[in-house]
Amino acid sequence: MKTTSGWAAVALLGLLPMAAAAKPIAFAKGTTVMAEYGAGTMNEVQVFHAPRYWWSVGGGWLELSSEDGDKLRHITYARANLLAKRWNLPAAQANVFVWGGLGRATGNDFDGSDLARNVGFQTDYETRRVYAAFRADLQESDHFSHRIDTLQLGWAPYAHDYDTLATWFVVQGRRYTGDLFDGTETALLVRFFKGGTWVEFGATRDGKLQAMAMFNF
Repeated sequence: MKTTSGWAAVALLGLLPMAAAAKPIAFAKGTTVMAEYGAGTMNEVQVFHAPRYWWSVGGGWLELSSEDGDKLRHITYARANLLAKRWNLPAAQANVFVWGGLGRATGNDFDGSDLARNVGFQTDYETRRVYAAFRADLQESDHFSHRIDTLQLGWAPYAHDYDTLATWFVVQGRRYTGDLFDGTETALLVRFFKGGTWVEFGATRDGKLQAMAMFNF
């Protein structure tokens, strides 16, 4: 029979998947809606439903624009996500997610639409006070190849419970391939969430808005 402290540890581990890092799978039989404005270079909306805790399906819309405005992409895709590995630690959790999908893409430097391919992965580690996450996402077709690598490091000034407001301070670094952005785009963000609702916003080093919202049902 489990002790009270044992039940508390299990409850904590159950909350950690929604604690700090955005994930393509929130919980079994749950739906996740995410929208991101990425400093004028990337805009994305995603909707995923998870029949089980280890996989989800859905789709998204992605807009990519180069700094100089010479390249513009619009990609609509369907995607499947898989929880490849999870480590439940005494007061922390780590995950590896992988995904893949297909869609259609248009651009201002080619005619018509292309078959677009999407693959990627995310790995993250989190406690109730610190977390780190790295995500790589590749979108490609016969006319382009764009990869977005994102590293986030976060710190919470206080531990939170599921039904109380969480506050996180986040440093983000993002690198684009395919001549969208020269160098690494860095941003400072503040993140708030409570229950299944999450909002973050901040600015890049160039003063451009970076914002994201996520809702879990």
